[in-house]
Amino acid sequence: MRKLLNTLYVTLPEAYLGRDGENVVVRVSEEERFRVPIHNLEGIVCFNYVGTSPSLMGLCCERGVSLSYIASSGRFLARVTGPVSGNVLLRRRQYRLTDNMEDATAIAISFVSGKIHNCRNVLLRYLRDHDDKGGSAEVGEVANRLSAYGRSLHEQSTLDSVRGIEGDSAREYYSVFDHLISSQKETFKFRGRTRRPPFDEVNALLSFLYTILAHDCAAALETVGLDPQVGFLHRDRPGRMSLALDLMEELRPYLVDRFVLTLINNGQVGPRGFTRKESGAVIMDEETRRYVIGEWQKRKLGEITHPFLNERISVGLIPYVQALLLARHLRGDLDGYPPFLMR
Repeated sequence: MRKLLNTLYVTLPEAYLGRDGENVVVRVSEEERFRVPIHNLEGIVCFNYVGTSPSLMGLCCERGVSLSYIASSGRFLARVTGPVSGNVLLRRRQYRLTDNMEDATAIAISFVSGKIHNCRNVLLRYLRDHDDKGGSAEVGEVANRLSAYGRSLHEQSTLDSVRGIEGDSAREYYSVFDHLISSQKETFKFRGRTRRPPFDEVNALLSFLYTILAHDCAAALETVGLDPQVGFLHRDRPGRMSLALDLMEELRPYLVDRFVLTLINNGQVGPRGFTRKESGAVIMDEETRRYVIGEWQKRKLGEITHPFLNERISVGLIPYVQALLLARHLRGDLDGYPPFLMR
């Protein structure tokens, strides 16, 4: 099993990333602030504008360390990677299956099935812990409808119908997401999913962490030799990491949604950590962003028993394990792709 390496998150807009031998060095106004050996990293994520030396870019590409640039709002900007690696036969198999609508639909069903199951599990967890709170009836009704969507999913024969169920189930899930927020209700109100830009504090947190998760999924797919831009549920679009978005669908409820609810409900983030722009967009300030990233890294170090492998793994390795299982399915080692189903 692959060792869980670290991801370096750089949030200071005035920081400059350079190379000193085999080390990544972060400088601010010519003053060294941080240094880490390249072999300790699997990725570097930069927020706002951050200068990066060509020498460091070359080192990252040579060592397989992905380098991503993300706007302060959480919008993905660019990603620097080295030469394409992995088994060319595996990638050719991936391309053939994504072009075959029957095969693509079967794999897409697995992704959406995992997403619906995990969204429903988030709701059921709320009902177990807060069955006396307001909104429990509505949450229970949506959980039942998600169960029905999950059953009907396996009867679908086209990608369009699968996407329709995915969209309907997502709308149902987000329609009761506000009920899952049990504290700081005067600030953290969720009236629906808004993306570019997020128009409230909850969406700002979700969008920010979804972007980080997409980076992790893309890195995991590249590690096992798959092309993160060629998906099954999400079709080809220039510049879009379609397969990373596919993989992310089933992981968002467990890795991000529950994490965001914990941050809000435990009072770990508060109203002072967000700024509203004239356009109405809401973004996190630098201090809150750093705190959220720190807690995200701690979360990744936790351990769970993987539901399919029945082995203990770090939470941060879940995208990699799922990418590996997808690669095994595409090679023909597994009859189907087993989505991550949280317990």
